[in-house]
Amino acid sequence: MPVPPGTERTPRVVAARKLLRRAGRDRAGRFLVEGAQAVREAVQWAGPRSGRMHELFVTDAAAVRHPELVTAAADVGARISPVTERAAESLSDTVTPQGLVAVCDLLDIPVADALAGRPALVAVCAGIADPGNAGTVIRVADAAGAGAVLLAGETVDPHNGKAVRASTGSVFHLPLARDRDTGTVLDACRAAGLTLLAADAHGELDLHDPAADAVLAGPVAWIFGGEAHGVPATVAERADHRVRVPIHGRAESLNLATAAAVCLYASVAAQRRQGHGGATLGSSHHD
Repeated sequence: MPVPPGTERTPRVVAARKLLRRAGRDRAGRFLVEGAQAVREAVQWAGPRSGRMHELFVTDAAAVRHPELVTAAADVGARISPVTERAAESLSDTVTPQGLVAVCDLLDIPVADALAGRPALVAVCAGIADPGNAGTVIRVADAAGAGAVLLAGETVDPHNGKAVRASTGSVFHLPLARDRDTGTVLDACRAAGLTLLAADAHGELDLHDPAADAVLAGPVAWIFGGEAHGVPATVAERADHRVRVPIHGRAESLNLATAAAVCLYASVAAQRRQGHGGATLGSSHHD
């Protein structure tokens, strides 16, 4: 006789629902991964050198739509837990739940481990409060071939559901590290041979100034701050250079993710002109 699907009151579902909050995630050391694309990335990530997918909650309709994902999750050792539509909705923070929610180990590693491969390009999120922005910066850093993303100070948790979705799977592609002490993060970057560049709308160094090329061509850690106030002043003071993206038109400013893309790709271009290959940029990527 088949086991009835779990409901929103089933103990395993109740326990998983606590992972919607940061305190619950940090306590359990696990987070929720929702939707077909994110679950697909999580399956590819799961393994002895990365982390475990512990469970996959799936509705009947989602199992019919994505049988290959259910099989793949089982193959990496996840418990497959059929649930009702209402139970799946209770585990979702989206308007249109897809009926697939995985429970995975947290992704972040110690800052020293993230920098151990001495990457040539690193993104530092300092005080970013919006999870969508944090996730998009992670996506941009991944696309640019950065070796790690470091989340410093009061930056939002990258395991937040909105951050995971905004990253479109990039949270699984490159090392992530968190430390509430921003100074510790900056010191670790310096110790790894990285020049600290603060993205600052009023910075003294123009990104397009030919003099910036020599700075951009070396190993750098770009520091990006919150949408409203940018990099905190105390953090910008610690940087080796404060770099501004020039506004050539009438726009008041660039949004955070766009500025991050412009800055990171400027470094990639300068490093390639100086002969640094793509393998150097991504040297600390997980296999």
